[in-house]
Amino acid sequence: MAKANLIPHLSIMATGLLGVFLTGCATFSADGGLDDVSALARERTGQDVRFFKPTGDTGGTTSDTVNQLLAKPLTPDTAVQIALANNKSLQASFAELGAAEADRVQAGRIRNPGFSFGRMRGGEDAEIERSVMFDLLGIVTMPFRSGIEKRRLEQAKLQAASQAVQLAADTRRAYFNAVAAEQTAKYMEQVQTAADAGAELSQRLARVGNISKLDQAREQVFYADATAQVARARHHATAAREQLTRLLGLWGKNTAFKLPDRLPDLPKAPTEIANAEQLAMEQRLDIQMSRRDAQATASALGLTRATRFINVLDAGYASKSETGAPRANGYEIELELPLFDWSSARTAKAEALYMQSVYRTADLAVRARSQVREAYSAYRTTYDLAKHYQTEVVPLRKKISDEVLLRYNGMLASVFELLSDARDQVGSVNAAIEAQRDFWLAETDLQAAINGTGVGNVPIRSAAPTEAGAAGH
Repeated sequence: MAKANLIPHLSIMATGLLGVFLTGCATFSADGGLDDVSALARERTGQDVRFFKPTGDTGGTTSDTVNQLLAKPLTPDTAVQIALANNKSLQASFAELGAAEADRVQAGRIRNPGFSFGRMRGGEDAEIERSVMFDLLGIVTMPFRSGIEKRRLEQAKLQAASQAVQLAADTRRAYFNAVAAEQTAKYMEQVQTAADAGAELSQRLARVGNISKLDQAREQVFYADATAQVARARHHATAAREQLTRLLGLWGKNTAFKLPDRLPDLPKAPTEIANAEQLAMEQRLDIQMSRRDAQATASALGLTRATRFINVLDAGYASKSETGAPRANGYEIELELPLFDWSSARTAKAEALYMQSVYRTADLAVRARSQVREAYSAYRTTYDLAKHYQTEVVPLRKKISDEVLLRYNGMLASVFELLSDARDQVGSVNAAIEAQRDFWLAETDLQAAINGTGVGNVPIRSAAPTEAGAAGH
C-alpha cells in the first residue's frame, strides 16, 4: 500500500521538475530580436536600425544623432540614416517584436496547474476532496508550439526589416523629388525674372511705337505664364519637402534642414546586373517571409494532425478524506472524447491554408522576377535619357543661344529673338532636370525590386508636352 501511495507523489515531483526545466529554457533575449533586424536592414541599406524606448527626455541619443546629421546639407545616405533612427512609425513596428517574442516565451512555458478543493458535510459526517491538475498535453506538445512561435518571431523580424528597407527606399525617393523640385523652382524664378524684364521692355517699346501689338502680347503672356509656373513650382517644392520631412520624422526647428542646390551627377556608366533575378530570389524580404509562412503553416498542420483526437488532456494528483475513514489518494485524468467532432474540418482548413501559402509563394516569385526585369529596363532607359539631355539636348540649346546672342551683338537679331530663344530653353532645361531625377528614382526602385519588397510600375515620364508648351509661347 505504501508503494502504491508513493507512485502519485513521484509522478507529481517528476512533472514539477519537468515544468521547472522547461520554464527555465523559455527566456527573453537580450536584444529582443532587433540585432537580427538590424543585420538584415544593414545588408540592404548600408544603415543600422535601433529601437529607442520613449523617455521623458526629448534630447536623448536619437536627437543628438539627428542634430549632428542636420548640421550639414543632407545627402541620400544621411537622409536614410535620419529616417531609420527617427521615424516613429518604424519604431512602432519594432515594438511589435516584443509581442512576438512574448508569444515565443509563453509557448515554452507550461500552463499553471489547477487546484480544486471541495468539502461536503452531512450531519456529523464531512467529506473533503482535493486535486491538483497538470496540462499533460501542453507539456507533450510544447516543443511543437515553441517551434511554431519561434518561426512566427522570425517572421516578425523579417517584417520589421522589410519596413525598414521600405522606409529607406521611400526616403531616397522623397529626397530626390525634393531636391529636383527645389532646383526646378529656383530655375523657374530665374525664368520669371527674364520674363519680367521682357514684359517691361515690350511696354516701353510699345509706348514709342517700336513694337507690334502681337509681339507685345507674346511677351506679356510669357510673363503671365511664367508667374503661374513659379507658383506651381514653389508649391511642388514645398509638398516634396514636407513628404521628406514626414519620412524623416522631423518637426519644429529641425524642419529647416538644408538640401543641395542640384541633383547628384549621373554615374559615368550604368551598373550592369547580370543575375538580378537570382539576387531578388535570395535577397527579397517579401519572398523570404512568404517561404517562412509556408513552413509555419506546414508545422501547424502537423500539430493539428497530432492533436485531432486528443484536444484536452489533464492529469494530476487527487486525494479524498471522509469522516471516520482513512484518507484516500489517487490520480485523476480528464479527457475530451471525440464523439461528435473528429476535427476533420479543422484539419481540412489547415491543409487548405497550407496550399494557399504555397501558391502565394510561387506567384510572388513570378511577380518578383518580372518586377526586377521591368525595374532594370527603367533604370537603363532613364540613364540613357538623362545622358541624352546632358550630352545632346542641353548643349545644343546652349549652342543655339550662343549663336542668337552673337547675332544680337552684331545687330543681326532683335531683342525679341533673344527673348524667344530664352523661352525655348525653358522646356529643355526642365526636361533635363526631370530626366536626371527620374534616373535616381529608377535606381532606387531597382534596388527595392532586388533587396526590398518590390515596386509597382516604374513610369518613364515624357518631356514632349513641356517642350511643346514652351515653344508655343
